[in-house]
Amino acid sequence: MSISINSRIKSIEISGIRQFSNQLIDFPEAINLTIGQPDFPTPEAVKLAAIEAIRNDQTSYTHNAGLLELRAEIASFFQDKYGLNYDHKTEVIVTNGASEGLDSLFRAILEEGDEVILPAPAYPGYQPIIELCGGKVIYLDTSDTGFQPDPQRLEGLITDRTKAVLMNFPSNPTGITMESEQLEKVAAVLEKHELFIVTDEIYSENSYGEKHSTFARFESLRNRTFLVHGLSKSHSMTGWRIGFVLGPEMYMKHVLKVHQYNAICAAVPSQFAALEAMKNQRYLPAEMNKEYLQRRDFVYGRLTGMGIDVILPNGAFYIFPSIEKFGISSFEFATRLLKEGGVAAVPGSAFTIYGEGFVRISYAYSMAVLEEGMDRLEKFIDTLN
Repeated sequence: MSISINSRIKSIEISGIRQFSNQLIDFPEAINLTIGQPDFPTPEAVKLAAIEAIRNDQTSYTHNAGLLELRAEIASFFQDKYGLNYDHKTEVIVTNGASEGLDSLFRAILEEGDEVILPAPAYPGYQPIIELCGGKVIYLDTSDTGFQPDPQRLEGLITDRTKAVLMNFPSNPTGITMESEQLEKVAAVLEKHELFIVTDEIYSENSYGEKHSTFARFESLRNRTFLVHGLSKSHSMTGWRIGFVLGPEMYMKHVLKVHQYNAICAAVPSQFAALEAMKNQRYLPAEMNKEYLQRRDFVYGRLTGMGIDVILPNGAFYIFPSIEKFGISSFEFATRLLKEGGVAAVPGSAFTIYGEGFVRISYAYSMAVLEEGMDRLEKFIDTLN
C-alpha cells in the first residue's frame, strides 16, 4: 500500500512547452525556437547592484512585501508610465517571479468550486495554479476572433460561480495585445459583474505600435483588479525571479499572508538588482524592442512568403502561425518538424485545445538563429506540400 498524495497534482502534467524543449537533448543540432526568454544579457549595472548587495552583507530577510525603496520605485514606475496610483506601503508586493505572485494571489481569492474565465489559447501555467486552489478554468475561445476576447462571448460565460477573469495581454502564445478601444468594450462587461480582474502584464514593456493599455486604468474596476508584472522579460532577468503584484489594500493584505508563508520574501540580492533596474534602467525595454521588431518582421515575412496564414503580433516575442492547411495535428507537425526538419517549435495544443491548428515560434533569438530556423522550416514545409 502506498501513501496517497494530493489527488489534484496527479492530473497535472508538465508544461507542453517544456515537454517539447526537453526533447532537444536528443536533437543537439536542432534550431530551438521554443523558449520565451530574452537572449540579451542582464544589464551590467543590474548585475553589479546584486554583487554589491552581497559584498555589503545585504542578504538578510526584508519586509515580507519587499524592500520599501523597491516598492516605492515600482509604484513610481506605474505612476509615471501608466498614470496608476498605488500605495507602495500597502498595495505592492515583490514576489519570486510573476509565477509566485499569481500563485499567492489565487490562493488568497479562490475557494472550492470558484470559476476563473481565461481567454485561450493561453499560457499553460495558469490552469494548474487555479486547479490546485480548487478552482475551475472556463476558457474563452479567441481562436476565431483574431485572438481578441469577444465581449459578448465573455458575458455569456459569466455565472454566479465566476470569481475572476484572468487576462494576459500582450499574450503568450499569440503575441497579440488588446488595443484601447477593445479593452474598453471588455471592461464595460466586467463593470457589470462582481468579480476580480487579474491582469498578467509581464510582456507590457514589449509592446509595439500603440502604447500598452491596462485594465488597471479603469477607476470603476480599481478596487477589484490585480496587476501582475515583473522583470523577467522587460530586463532579461528570468533567472533572478523578481515579480510583483499590485492591487487594492483591502485584498493585498491577504495576498501578503500567503506570500509570507510561501516564500517569506523575494531573494534579497535580486531585490537590489531589481531596484537598479526599476530606477536607472527603464529605457532598456525600448532598446531591446528595436531588435525584437526587426526579428518579428523577418519571421513574419518569411512565414507569409511560405504561404502560411499568420496574424502579425504586436507584443511579446512570439508568433502563432496556423498549420491547419497541412491537415495534421499541431503535435504531429511539431514532432515531424523537429525530427525531419531540425527545428523545435511548440505545438499549439500545448496552449489548450483552442491552440490546436497552430504552432508557437519564439523570436527571442539572434537573427542568425532565426534565419537558419526559417530556412529549415521552409524546406520542411516543401515536403508537406
